[in-house]
Amino acid sequence: MPTIQIPQITLNTGATIPQLGYGTLALQPDRESNETNAKITEPVVTQALEAGYRHLDTAQAYGTELGVGRAVAASGIPREEIFITSKLANANHTPDDLERSFEQTLTHLGVDQLDLFLIHWPLPTLYDGDYVSTWKTITGFVADGRLRSAGVSNFQPAHLDRIVAETGIVPAVNQFEIHPYFNNNAPREACARHGIAVEAHSPLGHNSAPLSDPTITQIAEAHDKTVAQVILRWHMQHQIITIPKSAKPERMAENLDIFDFELTRTEIDAIDGLDRGPEGRVGPDPDTYEGV
Repeated sequence: MPTIQIPQITLNTGATIPQLGYGTLALQPDRESNETNAKITEPVVTQALEAGYRHLDTAQAYGTELGVGRAVAASGIPREEIFITSKLANANHTPDDLERSFEQTLTHLGVDQLDLFLIHWPLPTLYDGDYVSTWKTITGFVADGRLRSAGVSNFQPAHLDRIVAETGIVPAVNQFEIHPYFNNNAPREACARHGIAVEAHSPLGHNSAPLSDPTITQIAEAHDKTVAQVILRWHMQHQIITIPKSAKPERMAENLDIFDFELTRTEIDAIDGLDRGPEGRVGPDPDTYEGV
């Protein structure tokens, strides 16, 4: 297996997370967790591990936990060398559902302790707006040893401020949409204020529009790199944890090949300048989202 030196980010829990990981959303034809889908996901995740990834991102709502767990178990790589993240499905926020589903997550992944577990969406318009109780329950998994670090996903500044104020416990990570057309600076600034690590989902943009941007294309040509590599490098230099996804081995390798060059300050500023504000958002708005 290749030896790739991926930078590590130290979380406020003291744990370290590889800054570049592998996302598993949409590896399957649907989001069902079953044998058929596990047989699709396992070999793809195996290829990612063989390429050199040591940080795997899954979620209850993706249906990929079973395949991820089997790939990890069959890899021969020591468990402590693979960082695994999963996320709470929106239907499982009540304490009983959360406890049941977290145990199922551990079973699917074949682990006794999960590295990172996130509230996938705050759902402020559901569950009487009580995502604080959900947060308290998840932090209890850290206390009882089943979870190393607890975090959140798609939390806006007000959501972060509330859970910290009402519990005194700061999330280790906030994973949310960030890409060149949507810098999403407000939650990034809130994370900096609280000492929360920032992680980008959809780092290349949901609709791939940034991949054809002329400014980034010009920068890529100057470095003899692809546009995707330049965007991922932009995330790295902003100290953002990033989880690109591809089912193609050549793209997996390409996404890892970003540590032999650096963007200049001028180039970073040029990519920062592509931000379209709220119009650049492609995914759901966390303040109103009620989906799966």
